[in-house]
Amino acid sequence: MSENTFKAIVVHKSDAGQFTRHIEERPCEDLPPGEVLIQVQFSSLNYKDALSATGHPGVTRNFPHTPGIDAAGLVEESSSADFAAGDPVLVTGYDLGMGTPGGYGRYIRVPAAWVLPLPVGLSLQESMIYGTAGFTSAQCIRELEAGGVTPERGEILVTGATGGVGSLAVGMLARAGYQVVAATGKMDAEQYLLDLGAGAVLPRDEIIDDSDKPLLSGRWAGVVDAVGGTILATAIKSARDRAVVTCCGLVAAAELPTTVYPFILRGIRLVGINSVDVPMPLRRHLWSRMATEWKLENLEYLSRTCALEGLEVEIERILQGRQKGRVVVDLAR
Repeated sequence: MSENTFKAIVVHKSDAGQFTRHIEERPCEDLPPGEVLIQVQFSSLNYKDALSATGHPGVTRNFPHTPGIDAAGLVEESSSADFAAGDPVLVTGYDLGMGTPGGYGRYIRVPAAWVLPLPVGLSLQESMIYGTAGFTSAQCIRELEAGGVTPERGEILVTGATGGVGSLAVGMLARAGYQVVAATGKMDAEQYLLDLGAGAVLPRDEIIDDSDKPLLSGRWAGVVDAVGGTILATAIKSARDRAVVTCCGLVAAAELPTTVYPFILRGIRLVGINSVDVPMPLRRHLWSRMATEWKLENLEYLSRTCALEGLEVEIERILQGRQKGRVVVDLAR
């Protein structure tokens, strides 16, 4: 390859347990073994990345470390027959950005089994507007379909709707023909959500029930929940017969204060979404749908782009719950 070092964000842990992060020049020889070396063009910012960047032990345990669970770029070198130099590819999930140096570095080296050819219909930048957030949303829609929740069944509630997963879920569900109700604590973003395709926008307080009632009036045919806690519990109590509730986040809380009544009396299905270890055939299928029938015409509307140098501000923003839409990281800047 043409370079012996590359620029990356590196998180360090001191002997006293303090975490710091800086942009550094890293030697390429420090990259782990793998069949495919990729020059990263774009990455993205997810909540998990912010946790890794601040030393959360549930995400990353070994330091120094480069976060970034998403990466899209061009193959630089490959010992796998499946990929050749110059191929546009993307990597999301697996161990990338967790235990393996991730997309906040100009180069990554990964197993060929992690690498997905860039789907026809998407640019490298568009693939990172989606990233793990979009792939998570796609899995949620697939679970709604698998549970028989068609657009004719009724309204779909999306919680945490201005976040990365929420924004993409709103847009992709609307694109698929569903009636979407977006719930948010940021009512100043109401027009943003309507422009993405929401049929209605509710303030977060209207979908929270703190009572001990095991059931509420059934409204939702399906739910995409990215926050957890009481909001998820209320959504379950408010779901209609045979509804499918997908759970893919815990920014509000990891606890779930509910009872078994909605599951027994209404046949509610609660489906957990894990975007890390999804088999490659399913990955290919979902990314193909994201590039075609579910592709948003206004993808750029819900994203903004920054260089590595701008990530510090964005990391603090997402940890404080102030992110709207998606942040794409341009490694070529």
